[in-house]
Amino acid sequence: MNSMSIEFQAEMFNEAFVRTAGIAFLMPYHPTVDEVMEIKTILAEAVVNSIIHGYPDQPEGRIVLRMEVSDEKVVTIIVEDQGKGIEDIDLARQPMYTTRRDLERSGMGMTIMETFSDDFTIESTLHQGTRVTCIKKLGNHE
Repeated sequence: MNSMSIEFQAEMFNEAFVRTAGIAFLMPYHPTVDEVMEIKTILAEAVVNSIIHGYPDQPEGRIVLRMEVSDEKVVTIIVEDQGKGIEDIDLARQPMYTTRRDLERSGMGMTIMETFSDDFTIESTLHQGTRVTCIKKLGNHE
């Protein structure tokens, strides 16, 4: 198994860095173009959700990305914050639901992450943070 972890400031300009770092980590496993696009999207949605929902008024917030790849080319992506948490996970998982209409958010982030993942879980505690875990099997195209 191979793994990596990065911690970064909850700032929007770091989202591009996270996508790039995550994909660079996976390049030795030869993901397809479609897998790269799906994983980049998962990373972007998870990080943006942490920034705008987890830390709406806390620019000093931190986010941790952990990625692992098993010998079977199963990728585990974990994005974790220590922000405000999710009050109602079932509601938050509904397509088109958002708590940030003021930012013109579509409310599709979790739906997109779940669609592009082979397995998707959310753990959250109010005022303590949220952990999103996405599992993606590389090579399902074969």
